[in-house]
Amino acid sequence: MTDHLFNLHGDVLAAMRRGPKGFAKLAFVLSESEEPADLHLGHFRDRIVAARPGDELVALWHRTLTAWDLAEQTDWSGAPARTDARRTDIFDRLGFGPDVRKALDTAVPVFKEPGATVISKEFTSWYSRDAAAARAFYWNSYEQTLRRKGWSDAAVSSLDEASHAVVERLSDPTRTEAYGARGLVVGYVQSGKTANFTGVTAKAIDAGYRLVIILGGTLNLLRGQTQRRLDMELIGRENILRGTDPADTDALIGVDYQDDEDWPAKFVSHGGRPSTLGSFDIERLTTRDNDYKSLETGIRALEFDKQDRTQPLYSPDNLHHAAARVMVVKKNSSVLAKLIKDLKKIGPILSEVPTLIIDDESDQASVNTTDPKKWEDGKVARKAINGQITQLLGLLPRAQYVGYTATPFANVFVDPGDEEDIFPRDFLISLPRPTGYMGVQDFHDLESDGTAEETHVRGIYDDSGDRLQEALDAFVLTGALKLYRADRDVPEGPFRHHTMLVHESVQQREHAALALRINSMWHRSAYTGQEGHARLSALLTADFQRFADDGLPTPTSYDDLKPYVSRARQLINSGGEPVIIVNGATERDYEQAELDFDRTPHVWKILVGGTKLSRGFTIEGLTVTYYRRLAQQADTLMQMGRWFGFRPGYRDLVRLYIGREEPMGKKKTVDLYEAFEAICRDEETFRAQLSRYATLVDGKPQVTPAQIPPLVSQHLSWLKPAARNKMFNAELVEIRSPGQWVEPTAYPTGAAELRHNAEAWRAVLEALDPATVTLRCSSHGRDDSYEAVLGTIDHAALLGILCDLKWSTPAQFSPHLESLASEGSAGESIDDWLVIVPQQTSTARIEASILGSRPLSLASRTRRRGDLFGAISEPKHRGVALRVAGALKDSQDPLVESLARDRRGVLILYPLVESGPRLSSGGAIDPATVVMAFCLVAPASTDSGRRSLVRFRAFDSSRGNSAVIDREEVGA
Repeated sequence: MTDHLFNLHGDVLAAMRRGPKGFAKLAFVLSESEEPADLHLGHFRDRIVAARPGDELVALWHRTLTAWDLAEQTDWSGAPARTDARRTDIFDRLGFGPDVRKALDTAVPVFKEPGATVISKEFTSWYSRDAAAARAFYWNSYEQTLRRKGWSDAAVSSLDEASHAVVERLSDPTRTEAYGARGLVVGYVQSGKTANFTGVTAKAIDAGYRLVIILGGTLNLLRGQTQRRLDMELIGRENILRGTDPADTDALIGVDYQDDEDWPAKFVSHGGRPSTLGSFDIERLTTRDNDYKSLETGIRALEFDKQDRTQPLYSPDNLHHAAARVMVVKKNSSVLAKLIKDLKKIGPILSEVPTLIIDDESDQASVNTTDPKKWEDGKVARKAINGQITQLLGLLPRAQYVGYTATPFANVFVDPGDEEDIFPRDFLISLPRPTGYMGVQDFHDLESDGTAEETHVRGIYDDSGDRLQEALDAFVLTGALKLYRADRDVPEGPFRHHTMLVHESVQQREHAALALRINSMWHRSAYTGQEGHARLSALLTADFQRFADDGLPTPTSYDDLKPYVSRARQLINSGGEPVIIVNGATERDYEQAELDFDRTPHVWKILVGGTKLSRGFTIEGLTVTYYRRLAQQADTLMQMGRWFGFRPGYRDLVRLYIGREEPMGKKKTVDLYEAFEAICRDEETFRAQLSRYATLVDGKPQVTPAQIPPLVSQHLSWLKPAARNKMFNAELVEIRSPGQWVEPTAYPTGAAELRHNAEAWRAVLEALDPATVTLRCSSHGRDDSYEAVLGTIDHAALLGILCDLKWSTPAQFSPHLESLASEGSAGESIDDWLVIVPQQTSTARIEASILGSRPLSLASRTRRRGDLFGAISEPKHRGVALRVAGALKDSQDPLVESLARDRRGVLILYPLVESGPRLSSGGAIDPATVVMAFCLVAPASTDSGRRSLVRFRAFDSSRGNSAVIDREEVGA
């Protein structure tokens, strides 16, 4: 039966390519006269309200509204994307009344998760939404492929926006003057970066890029995975077959994927050769099994047919009729040398070819790590891969370079002054955390009241034993639980592979010994006997039943699971041994069927290895990780976090066994879980700052990519952001934080410095009010109250104190201090500061007089990272401070409201002790044993939006040896 209402709405929405318009008027023009009821919006509303799952009309509106909600650049709405205000603008333009609005809002809630963050130079607009829609053959095909794979409307629209943001910052492929943009896209570890660069590739070739070179990892295995993904989801059957009759078995000899179980069903079909459908073909210069060796058809492989031979290839008349060439190349010196040699033979045509180079894992091998101090006569010396990439960029003047990585620090430390290098001078885009992604927040309680650690993390301590047997039992048990769930209508696709990762060492000989040990342990584990079943039963009760997802089937007794344990054991033991060693110096070491997750039906194995089990290597079905490997660079350590990723149907089963007291040197131990937390915090801070500075000021960027290096932080003294030879020198001079919580943690350790700081605060301590008050703030779902002692101090006096303080790491607070010092010169001065000293009320509280002050509560804190403390503040103290400083609208407390005023900041003072305090008979404490810690919130009223939030001083080799201010001086 024909769904007239669905057809009408499809026609109407198709006519709104440039944004929402009056619905009723378009519906009247496009409607069928024999179905007048379809014009009544009440009929539409009733259909939406009564719709059952899978209703096509609801799906149509879901796709459309989500796309409009998420559109970053529109000329039809001034409201920000992903907001209720944007949805209101949409409904206003459509002319919908309150009943229809309510029905659609219920059926299609506004997707409010953050989008991509963009740090960019100003650029010339050429890739508008209309231009993108006019040529979108491969993007439309890719979008449909993603929807068939089960991607949500929000996920597809987010990818559309993020990939559009990349392509619009590339050079217009039809422009006369050659320009090569340089950019960097930052994702999360194992979070779907390949999907983004596949989307970018689709949009770029639609727009006119005719040569795409993808640098796809350092192993054939990784390169082949990337090639297969592109072939399957973008290039498609017709471009692979190139006219070969799929029914002719003789003709198919030598054609890719004839041994692939997913061919042809899961490979995208364009419905015919694209060149016969009004588009253009894609010619592959590499295949799944064959990396670039040479141009198989000679130089002719890069000869482009021109409609008008008097015009260059980049002329629109020629460009949009020419086929695109795509190659996926291993990041290997000999392979790249062959490519460069062939390109040099081609000649002048190269200067006409719009080219896109995508560098996957761009901080690996691509960065120049030579020491500038050792360069002869000031001439740049380059490492092999870096030199070859710069040669490619030189041979292809219209080449755009886009790096992809989850660990961007090495890339942003590249010298911006080296014009030939890969520094992302034009743009840096930070992708949002995808929906369904299992990342840092799922393993670390970044706020104090989380349950992530308790649920997923199992620490390995000196007194806990190595827990390897328990990890092995967890692997068997979780395999059985997956099979149990698959039998109860949980989609079994994600359960195709089930793996465990064991990563203890970088040494190959140790891998062999460890694999032998695990194999021996496996055979002694008695999984078919009473002893083994007893261990598994106890683990199910003590662990997996406690933390099971209530929305997924979990057996109430071990007896219900026991049959699945037997099947899991058989799958893991298939082939004779449960363990695979993943290491080696040659490609042959990785040519194991069990490592090919694409072509092997079921990989249920324990993988033992080192570096090769980290960057770029996706371990499908990873459920249990056993990790004890030490690394002293944050990017290296983060890339080993293979437990991050998508775990549909089994995220509650994921377990991380990790060393908490691993030896480093002869006397020191380190907590690897804490190390991951530190770098995760650093990365989240990095992303948060990018997001904050992405807002334009007077229509211009606050920061450009050249000013990103100072935003990289380091919390652990032994854990550098990147290897030393990848780090570029830069200094952050000022951070303006009006209305933002600032919490320094780098206090000195020496008695003299602590006494000095206490003396600096003497005037504040003496001026505190004698009475204790109760402060309360009810806002954003919290209702906090606490007792405190108050005081006030004018801005100049506080500035004098802050300038006099000693620090263990002065650079941590100096950018904030610079901001406070600059407020007066900017004409936006701070009048005064409310001083709050929280007081404890428990019977176990400790109070002491400091330099003759009234008795004050002493807080106990510990230094977690060298000289740095962990959290200083308590969450319940923040609301009052933010309200008084103007960052919150209302505390619902009369006393707090009376304290709030414009141009007033708040300083919360925390006298800390690190061990049991020793008090005199009169209740005084030696100031040399007290850490006078504090947090502050500058007045939100000083944020006029006219001043940038950051100011930098960065070393740039193109400017000699001088340090320069890259932002305007404050007040200039």
